Order: sequence, then structure tokens, then C-alpha cells
Amino acid sequence: MLRLPLVLLANLFLGLRLLLGLPFRLMAVRQRPSWVRFRLAGSLPYRPRRGPRLRLGGPPVEPATVTSLEDFGRALRLLAADPKVEGILLEVEGVSLTDARREALLALLSDFQAAGKRVVSWAVMVDTNEYPVLGAADEVLLAPMGRVELVGYAAEATVLGEAFDRVGIHAHFARRGDYKTAPEFFTDGKVSDIQRQTLETFLDERFAALVEALSRSRGKTPEEAKALIDAGPYSAKRALEAGLVDGLVHEADLGAHLGLESKKRGGDEETPVPTFGAYLATQAFPPVRWLKLRRRPRLAVVDVAGMIVPGSGGAGRFAAADTVVKALRKAGRDPRAKAVVLAVNSPGGSSLASEQMLEAVKRVAKQKPVIAYVDQLCASGGYMAAIGAKEIWSAPHAIVGSIGVFIGKFEYGGLLEKLGVQRTTLTRGENAAFASNSRGFTPHERAALEREVEESYQTFLELVAQARGRTKEEIHERAEGRVYSGLRARDAGLVDRIGGFEEVCRHAMDEARESSDDFEIVRYGGGARSKLSLLKLLTAASHPTTYAFCTAAWSLWGLGSLRRLD
Repeated sequence: MLRLPLVLLANLFLGLRLLLGLPFRLMAVRQRPSWVRFRLAGSLPYRPRRGPRLRLGGPPVEPATVTSLEDFGRALRLLAADPKVEGILLEVEGVSLTDARREALLALLSDFQAAGKRVVSWAVMVDTNEYPVLGAADEVLLAPMGRVELVGYAAEATVLGEAFDRVGIHAHFARRGDYKTAPEFFTDGKVSDIQRQTLETFLDERFAALVEALSRSRGKTPEEAKALIDAGPYSAKRALEAGLVDGLVHEADLGAHLGLESKKRGGDEETPVPTFGAYLATQAFPPVRWLKLRRRPRLAVVDVAGMIVPGSGGAGRFAAADTVVKALRKAGRDPRAKAVVLAVNSPGGSSLASEQMLEAVKRVAKQKPVIAYVDQLCASGGYMAAIGAKEIWSAPHAIVGSIGVFIGKFEYGGLLEKLGVQRTTLTRGENAAFASNSRGFTPHERAALEREVEESYQTFLELVAQARGRTKEEIHERAEGRVYSGLRARDAGLVDRIGGFEEVCRHAMDEARESSDDFEIVRYGGGARSKLSLLKLLTAASHPTTYAFCTAAWSLWGLGSLRRLD
């Protein structure tokens, strides 16, 4: 009952503000800019992040900075419809994007260009991951002192087995799946061939995508694109000679380069390129987001981000089972939330915690559509949580799979002896010291360990087989710790569709038979962030626990280009 007068009052305020500013905007209409500047920096969210309305302290945000892909797309559509606008200047400054978000950004730019508008990009320095964004423009500019750190991709696999031996720490693990290489990080003295092959496969896919993007944007053959990558990194002069950029322009000269006239007299003054906010100030009737009498349908997004652990807290670095389960229950109980997107970005973790999440996902899926989406990583326990959804969507080059388990503990007896610590273990019961970190496993304990890991693996296979409509044998052929890209996971039947976040959200609303054109997204869960503690991890790992975890996926996060430190 109170919503009607509040909405009317809020819309009245918006209308009055629009009318009061009309005379000033009418005077500025003739100065409507033909070029608008945007700045890409940091990690762009799909939708605007909710934050405090009143910002106290902290560095000011540069006015041209793009705050979300949704807002950027809305701005580009408005500019594309203005016949006076020639194009946009896109400044690329330390932007860090997943493959999926980069593709979403490039799609927005492509639609803008298809409307007959130009995109001019400029940067001081870009690396391998940033260059596809810079190079997608109609004209690519670089600062004369700038650099193009285009060198391809690299992955470094690390093993600690020999180092642990030297300090008196021994890792004891049992695993199911030759491709479940996570324990090798602690036990082996060198990188295994399977680990190497896994990394090589992802490197090949990422490199092929880079070559294709470079060929498309710069009009090169694949062979020429590979030669350009192999000749990197580039100074500004060499980048211009190689055709990676079209011109070298100082930031102060960008306005003049675009043909903008300075309002000041004289020829040496800087001509700034207006921001989108300045452009809106020249619109007689800028777009206004009026509040509607009827509330928009709501889409719930529940994040499973980080290593999966039991308990609560740890938002950002750990996906705590209790926190995620409570978020799912809240989304399920919310009558306005018509569907749920389970956004998974996790290498896995505790098998127990993963199964808790799976059961919670299944319960919510009985009430409303639940779609799982993988933007970057959905491996092991993360995949276990995702299979409870009605469908699983993935970005093309996300990391998916690693169906397998391992169980084990760390033995610190040698280290304690070197430190002069004497410990005596007394037991009653064959497996009473099963969790002791003073020694390894006895033959009887090892048999119990093998029995446990086999049971856990079979349970994992059964859960996936039931969810994916296949037999255990078929899933086993795709399991044993194998890791797939999103595209290969779809071909293997582990993923239903390939798509982007916005596409997934619209599909979820369609499944709920709600409007997929106008809805709001609300994230559930979160909480205080906890610091990643090596001591905490080692302490937790000192007791035998079932893990569904993918170390290889963590290593792949390090893919990127070199950065110079001069």
C-alpha cells in the first residue's frame, strides 16, 4: 500500500529535477559533442555493483571510467542513435577481464560499429590479454612512450614434493583418477606428463583464440599473426612499424587528433574529449529511469566463488558451505525471485561441503528454475555443486570438469624431530591415529583410506550420471580428473550450452515465464572477507579429508603476458 505514494513522490522529484535543468540543457544542446570518451580499467562487472550512496574518503573515480558492462552497453546504444555522434574514444588502462567478459565487451563495441559509428582506442601500455580490446577499434592509438606487451601465454606448474622432503614434511594421499593431479603438487618432485598435457591443451586453445582475434582485428593471416606475437614485446615505434597500432599520439593531443576544436584561443591548449556525463548534460531530455508502480521481477544470483570449505564466512576467497546454503535458501524463499543463477567460479574443495551445496541447489530447483553459469572456473567440487541446476552454461574457454577425489594428510614428524620436538602416539583401536600428523598411514589405515576414496569417487560418478542423464561408465570415461574447456565440456555432455552472463540471465527468466527484457538482479550471500592463510590451509589439511579439488585450474589463472618493471 505504501509503494504507490512513494513511487509517485519519487517520480515527481525526478520530473521536477528534469524540468529545472531543462533551460540549461537547452542552452547546451548546440554544443553536443561529436566524440565521447570512455575509460576501461580494472575488472568490469556485468551489472553495477551496489555500494554506499555517500562516498567518504578514498581516491575519486575518474569520470570517464566504465563501471559495468550493462551501463556501458546502455550508453553505447544511446550514442549510436544520435546522428551527431561520430564515435567514441576508448582509453584502455589496466583492464583485467575474463575471456567471457572480454567477449561481452567486444560484442557491445561491434554493435556500436555496426550502427555506423567509429571506435578509436588509445593506451599507454597493454599486455596480451588487453590487446584484443585495444585492437578491436577502427583506429588504434598508442602513447609515443607506450608499449605493447604482446607475447602470448605461459603457464607455470609447481610441485613441492622434494622441498617438503627436505624440511621433514611428507604428504600422504590416495586419489581416484590418473588426471586428478592435485596431490602431485604436494607429493611429486617433478611435473607429471599428464599435468603437462593438461596445461598444453589449454595453452593451445587460448593461443588459437588470440591468433584469431589478432587476425580479425588487424587483417592478418594466422601465420602473420603468430609471427607478430613471436616478435613481441613491442616499443611504441616497433608496434607502429608492425601494424599493431595506427598512430602514436600523446594523451593531451587526442582531442585535436579527433578533430575537436579548443574553446580557448591559441593553438597550444589541450582539447579534452567530453565524457558521457558531459554528453548527457547537452541532452534536452536525457533518459530517466522512472520508478514503476509494479515492481520488476527479480533474478537471484548466488555465487560459489573460491575454494569450497565447510562452515561459514570467507566471502571472496572461500566458498563456505553454510554461507552458500543460506543464500540459496533465501533465494528460494524470496517470492519476488522468479529464477536463480548459480554463478560458479571455484576449483573445488571439500567433498562434504560440495555435497551440502548440491543438495541445497536441488531443493531450490524444485521451487523455481536454477541455471548454473561458469564464467571462468567450475572444477571438481565446484562442478558437483553445479549439477544440481536444471542446466549448466559455460563461457567458451572456462575450465570445467576434474571429476575425481583425493584424500590424505600431511606428516610433520620429520620436521618436529629436526626442531627437537619429541612426540609419542598411544592408541586404542587400529585406526585411532588415522588423523595424526606425527606419522604416515599404517597398512590398516591405508586400506581404510583407499576404501574411503573409492566410495567417494563412486558417489561422485553416481551424482553426475544422474544429473546428466548418463551411465556411470559414460561419466567415468569423462572423469578421472580430466579437465575441459567450456567448448569441450559441452561436446562431452558435461555442459548444456555456451553463452554469456546476460544471455544466461534472460534464459533463466524465460524458464520462469517472466519478462526477460526488464528485470532486476539481486545477489544473495556474501559476508566478511577472510584472508587467505597458508597456516590455516596446512592446519586444515593435516587431517584426512575428502577433497574434490583442481590444482591445475589454479595454475591456469596465472596465464598472461610479461610486464616490464623499469
